[in-house]
Amino acid sequence: MNVSVEYLGDKKFKANTTKSSYIMDCKEITPVEYFATGIIGCTGIDLVMMAEKDGYEVSDYTVKADIERISVAPMKFASIHITYDYHCGCEAQKAKRYILSSLESYCTTVNSIRDSVKVSYTIIHNGEKIADKESIASGGGTLLDDGFGGACCS
Repeated sequence: MNVSVEYLGDKKFKANTTKSSYIMDCKEITPVEYFATGIIGCTGIDLVMMAEKDGYEVSDYTVKADIERISVAPMKFASIHITYDYHCGCEAQKAKRYILSSLESYCTTVNSIRDSVKVSYTIIHNGEKIADKESIASGGGTLLDDGFGGACCS
């Protein structure tokens, strides 16, 4: 992967990837906010792609994160709690499996921080809370072989 950032002036930067580019306006969204949305975007995309691979459609989907940061520089993330709220025709056990597969195996961004950041999650599936403030395993980088092959961010 190759990425670059060019300064355009007035706290604006052009971010370039091998696939595309976009403007980062740091007066509007800070790099830390881009990073945080990248984390939940990656795991969110995994969920949709895994469900689609199994023939299910995801609808009414929102993923949110509550992030605590250490109060002294460099103000690293101390914890992140991710809440998934979506509708899908799959049973609750499979809905939770999609999330755990992403969080513990496939999502590059989550797995890049999980050794140093406490990661927890809540899942609301078809209007019912099926997991509440549960934590993922941290520190081992263990890959689970669940047959999905990494949906996002490879």
